[in-house]
Amino acid sequence: MPVISRFYGLVIKMYFGDSEHNPPHFHVAYGDYSGVFRLHDLKMTEGDLPSKAQNMVVEWASQHKEELQEIWNTQKFIEIPPLV
Repeated sequence: MPVISRFYGLVIKMYFGDSEHNPPHFHVAYGDYSGVFRLHDLKMTEGDLPSKAQNMVVEWASQHKEELQEIWNTQKFIEIPPLV
């Protein structure tokens, strides 16, 4: 699973291949915590990320929603800049 972005200890990844399922989403790891976020509304649907980490992920993803959707649609890896 390629790493799409890293910032503040958060690692953003997206699975590729036929095994991945809808709805479009991405995965986040943060130490021992993890989360899965839907692309269309940026809601965490699985996981136990602390709320501060969730807020940073949503802020980052809202800035890069088009790129995330493009990665999902094309299954072509691109690295996305971190939250600054």
